[in-house]
Amino acid sequence: MRSILSNSATSGRTIATGLVVAALVATLAALLLPVQLFGETASAATNTVTYDDDGGGTVNTRYGPLTAMDRDFVRKVRLAGLWELPAGRQAQERGQTAAVRSAGAILVAGHTELDRRSIEAGRALGISLPNQPNADQQGWLAQMNAAQGDDFAPTFAELLRRAHGKVFGLVAMVRDQTKNSMVRSLANRANDVVLQHITALEKTGSVDFNTLHSS
Repeated sequence: MRSILSNSATSGRTIATGLVVAALVATLAALLLPVQLFGETASAATNTVTYDDDGGGTVNTRYGPLTAMDRDFVRKVRLAGLWELPAGRQAQERGQTAAVRSAGAILVAGHTELDRRSIEAGRALGISLPNQPNADQQGWLAQMNAAQGDDFAPTFAELLRRAHGKVFGLVAMVRDQTKNSMVRSLANRANDVVLQHITALEKTGSVDFNTLHSS
């Protein structure tokens, strides 16, 4: 009888341990599921957002300390406008649906404002800004120029949606970490504009979410 009771207790502890392990696995799966639904792997979700360090260190300004991260952000806002403004104008002119033309108009309006704000920030903070799209951006514009007929909408929507998704992490990091009031103001507005643009691009119905994070 004593042996039977001992075996029963051991079995009970084994079952309890198994239940705890199963619960932990289920919890981990639940935590990872939202990440996978948004097209990212667990390892990708832990990647740190990076920025380009210009080597200038941190300098004091009337708006607060200005870091390399802050300067890179202002430059990237300017760079975004240099290619997304012409991309938006193309969508306005070449879009075959009202949704694509509307997305183009929303991009033009948003980046006209952000471009003005980035130039103002650059002047006030002494940040040198680019005046033409970089090589990647020129390539994206070339893809849009080459797209004909029904190919234009998915080319436009996916290129712009992918670009907005990638910059979103930098916007969030700057909003969280910057101690410069002018940079924070730009980041706050950029956050609103990027979300608005993402929504407009997805409403075109031309974004393929299966391939969105493939590059």
